[in-house]
Amino acid sequence: MLLQRTLLQLQVKADTPERARELGQLGYMQWLGGLPGGSNYEFEAIRAFLHARPFIETDPPVAVFCALLQSSLRNPLQPLDLTLPKPRRRGGANERRMSI
Repeated sequence: MLLQRTLLQLQVKADTPERARELGQLGYMQWLGGLPGGSNYEFEAIRAFLHARPFIETDPPVAVFCALLQSSLRNPLQPLDLTLPKPRRRGGANERRMSI
C-alpha cells in the first residue's frame, strides 16, 4: 500500500532536474521509513523497483527513486547521497491546485 502511494506521489511534474532529484530522494526515504521492521530489504527493494520500472521513462522522480534502489542493491555497504530539500516557497495551496 505504501509503495503504491509513494509511486503515485512521485508521478508529478518536476519543473527542474533538481526538483526531480529532491522528489525521488524524498520518495525513497518515505518508502524506506515505511518498511516493516524485520523485513527483507533486498526483497522489498527489488519488488519496489519492479513496480516502479514502467514509469522510469515518463516520470523523472521515479527514475531517481529507481536509481537509488539500484545503487543500494549494488553497493549495500555504501552510504547513499540523500539530502532534504532546501526550504523555499513553492507557491503554496494555489500552486498545488494548479498542478493537479
